[in-house]
Amino acid sequence: MTERQNNTHGDEPVVDQAIWPPVDPVRAGLGGRCPRCGEGRLFSGFLTVGRGCHNCGLDYGFADAGDGPAVFVILIIGFLVVGLALWMEVSLGPSLWVHFLIWIPLALVLCLTALRLMKGLLIALQYRNKAEQGELER
Repeated sequence: MTERQNNTHGDEPVVDQAIWPPVDPVRAGLGGRCPRCGEGRLFSGFLTVGRGCHNCGLDYGFADAGDGPAVFVILIIGFLVVGLALWMEVSLGPSLWVHFLIWIPLALVLCLTALRLMKGLLIALQYRNKAEQGELER
């Protein structure tokens, strides 16, 4: 594995010299595992990224998924729930309370589950592809 800056909190960045076998970013991200070793926990809470990996010592200071996971979840789950609700309305024509009873809890459960999965996946892909904040060249 090539060198990677994994700590930018001090004056001088620390360069990662450790050699780790390649980890599948999809498996690590969806499992909420460390993107470098695939063993340590990525999250310290439900959506809170931890400070670092307890297994390999990788500092998660680089991890900033931003609004990307929320946008993907809104688009995917929104398309699914609205499509199913429209289909149900056209084919069955239930009362409004039936729609509320079905679609609001389903949307909440799917969104919360997908948000954690998508955040882990984007952070793992960010590490794998060495993504950094864009800067203008001066």
